[in-house]
Amino acid sequence: MGQLYYGNTDLAVEIADALLAHVKVVTATKLRRGESFTLSWVHPDHAPVGRTTIWLQPAIPLRFVFESAEPEMLDPALLQELVNSANSSGGLSIDIVGAREAARATLPA
Repeated sequence: MGQLYYGNTDLAVEIADALLAHVKVVTATKLRRGESFTLSWVHPDHAPVGRTTIWLQPAIPLRFVFESAEPEMLDPALLQELVNSANSSGGLSIDIVGAREAARATLPA
């Protein structure tokens, strides 16, 4: 599991490396263009019930930490889906629970 650190805090959001890699590309592209947007997710089972939305803009510190030393393979279709979401009025919405389950399913038994 990777971590997304937002602002000046030691608290991190755990996100599967594959999804985090895609979010990083979309976020870096938008912020490099000076485009601010929201990022939202539903809390995983071990967290309090609810959802979180954060405002991403170039002045707020943001750090992506990956569990794997090797870069993830990017899926062009998923990138396009996330770009479309980020460009919508609802902002970028990600499924961290589904991504965790998918990552666990690909682990060797």
